[in-house]
Amino acid sequence: MYEPKYKPLAPRRVFYLRVANNLLIGAGILGISLLIGILGFHYTCDHIRWLDAFHNASMLLSGMGPVLDHLCDKGIWFSSFYALFSGVVFITNIGFILAPVIHRFFHKLHLQEK
Repeated sequence: MYEPKYKPLAPRRVFYLRVANNLLIGAGILGISLLIGILGFHYTCDHIRWLDAFHNASMLLSGMGPVLDHLCDKGIWFSSFYALFSGVVFITNIGFILAPVIHRFFHKLHLQEK
């Protein structure tokens, strides 16, 4: 948790460390989510190459939509659930990465009120 509104603003060094920490954790979450998608696409349909699985998973994770349209039934099921999972992960991750910036902005507003 960050400092409460009645405490002074954290130094810039602490703020930059928080941003870097959240970026690293967010990148790790995206990497794990991408790995889940790659493995899922590759193993649900036998004919999908690793590169195609990576491409489809990365496009779904970024919100662009699926690329492959010749999936088997298991692949269609996986693609549907992975798309729902990806949307939640992407939106949550953006909020997590931006949390220190938003907190600092609102903390400055509260300090100016005093």
